[in-house]
Amino acid sequence: MTHKLYRPILGYFIASLLMGCGATAIISTPVENIDSMPLKIADMTESQKKSWSHADLLTDTIPGMSVDKAYREIIGNKKGTKVIVAVLDSGMDLTHEDLDDVLWTNKKEKPGNNIDDDNNGYIDDIHGYNLLGESYDEQLEYVRILRLKLGDADLQAKAQAKLDKEYPEALANKQQYEQILQTVKNADEAVKEHLGKSEYTKEDLSGIKAETETMQRNVAVLTQMFTYADTIPELMEELEGGIKHFSDQLNYNLNVDFDGRKVVGDDPYDLMDTKYGNGNPQNRVKDESHGTHVAGIIAAERNNGIGAKGVANNVEIMSIRAVPNGDEYDKDIALGIRYAVDNGAKIINCSFGKSFSPNADWVYDAIKYAASKDVLIVHAAGNDGVDLDDPNNPNFPNDQINNGPEIADNVITVGALDPEYGSEMVASYSNYGKVNVDIFAPGTDIYSTIPHNEYEFMPGTSMASPAVAGVAALVWSQYPSLSASQIKKIILESGLGTKTPVILGGNSSKSSTMDEICTSGKIVNAYNALIMAKAMSKK
Repeated sequence: MTHKLYRPILGYFIASLLMGCGATAIISTPVENIDSMPLKIADMTESQKKSWSHADLLTDTIPGMSVDKAYREIIGNKKGTKVIVAVLDSGMDLTHEDLDDVLWTNKKEKPGNNIDDDNNGYIDDIHGYNLLGESYDEQLEYVRILRLKLGDADLQAKAQAKLDKEYPEALANKQQYEQILQTVKNADEAVKEHLGKSEYTKEDLSGIKAETETMQRNVAVLTQMFTYADTIPELMEELEGGIKHFSDQLNYNLNVDFDGRKVVGDDPYDLMDTKYGNGNPQNRVKDESHGTHVAGIIAAERNNGIGAKGVANNVEIMSIRAVPNGDEYDKDIALGIRYAVDNGAKIINCSFGKSFSPNADWVYDAIKYAASKDVLIVHAAGNDGVDLDDPNNPNFPNDQINNGPEIADNVITVGALDPEYGSEMVASYSNYGKVNVDIFAPGTDIYSTIPHNEYEFMPGTSMASPAVAGVAALVWSQYPSLSASQIKKIILESGLGTKTPVILGGNSSKSSTMDEICTSGKIVNAYNALIMAKAMSKK
């Protein structure tokens, strides 16, 4: 499931309110240990906030991937070989100003003639394929298990227990967000009237001499809100987004009676029923922005002077619409992977995941198929802030069944970092696991493309995964003779290692070291990866 993260804003205070040029030579050597790095003291500038994932830890004291340094000192204007990266995700804005020149185009297909010109089994697939038809909202998988009575009694009991826990939580969150929003609106209107202004600043607020208990309360509420946003309108927009998110959960994701798939016309639990979908993977509504954001992280045009900069400079993005506003279907993911492989993708980014997967074997087989064709898969670790090595926290798809050996050597699972180097470097929401998570990369508040030629900051392991996919594409473009497993090895082994204890799950009483929460014990570094790739390509 892909979704915007709504980080907790219900602190004690609010709760109480509610109760009452050319390529250049490499000029330095890889950095292997960063434990002696000083912590960043100054706040990031606006420019740094928009590009922090490309920063260099040594020079900027920000745990980015040294992308800018890699271009400056290693790549220069050298393009390399074109790499096709499939974004297996929600729909994508194919007309976005920062993406329109990096789209993969199926030159064997004639657009709009309703004929499968290239005989690949998909009609009019010009820039990819849409496996969701006109559907958008969808249930979570365990809710579908209950609706369709899939699996045995044990599986249905686990699904019911999950729903019994999640539904009341979503309802309570929606109600709390609604209460907070109304409290803020009331305070906002009162303060505007008091100041005689339609807009006001934090400084204006602090200058109010509240003569009544009600005004004191209003000022206190809004002062607290300014710690969560730069302006009150921004804060209210965030609250409204949260209300919509939890409403969608209640109306669609967690609603046992909802059937979002019926408009597609296939049997989503029959892998042989493949005649569905269409050749238009364009996003259907503006809120379907996830795939566009992911694509921009990988490949937003670097030198057009607008918007954001992608990690990779010589890629084509193949859009495969397979992830709804809810849990993806195993069939769509399996067929989406196979479509990407068969149509030339070298890397597939998978920024999605779920806790139940009744047809996981279909996806495992697709992963093995991708490995047999030398295709790399990069997958988000998930946003529950839990240890994936715990059998009680499954996350699908994965490449290790029950913490066993990898089924193939072509999958990288990525956890997310915050922009602050040190003990709070691992994002509070990021899943982790020495067996099931391979490496960490920047994921919090990443600036990238969204539909309608707009840009936005988004957090999540969904953002960390395409950062790594972008590095993989950058390296593979420069050293195309390497294999998928070699690219994986390079990314894992060339990262920056640290022995600094990091807080897990946002719980300050729970910490560990990087080598205990991911296989590599490292954070991704594009500069080091290029150096190691050069050495490996000569062997």
